[in-house]
Amino acid sequence: MHFNFVIKKNTLIVKIVGELDHHSAGELREQLDSKIITEGISNLVFDLSDLVFMDSSGIGVIIGRYKLIKSLGGEVYIVSTSKNVDKLLSLSGIPDIIKVTKTYEETE
Repeated sequence: MHFNFVIKKNTLIVKIVGELDHHSAGELREQLDSKIITEGISNLVFDLSDLVFMDSSGIGVIIGRYKLIKSLGGEVYIVSTSKNVDKLLSLSGIPDIIKVTKTYEETE
C-alpha cells in the first residue's frame, strides 16, 4: 500500500493505492494530520479509485479526518470507482456525511 499527496490551493488530495487496513492506517493518519496542520489545509479529498481493500481501521481514518477538517470549516470528499469500496462505504454510513463522487472534478 502507498499514498500519494497533492496540494491544490487549500485542498489536500490523497490517493490511496492498494490496501488500507490496521497495518497502514496509523501511518496514513499521521501523515494526513501533519500535512493538514503544517500546510494550512481546509479541504480533503480521499481518492480511493485504486483502493482494493479497506477494513474498519481505514473507515476510522476517514471519519477522524472528516471531524478534523469540519472543525477547521472545510469539506471532505471521496472519489471512488470501485463497487466493492462503494459497498463498504455505504455499509458504514459514510455517504450520509461525506460526498462520494466518481471523479475528482466533481469535488471542485
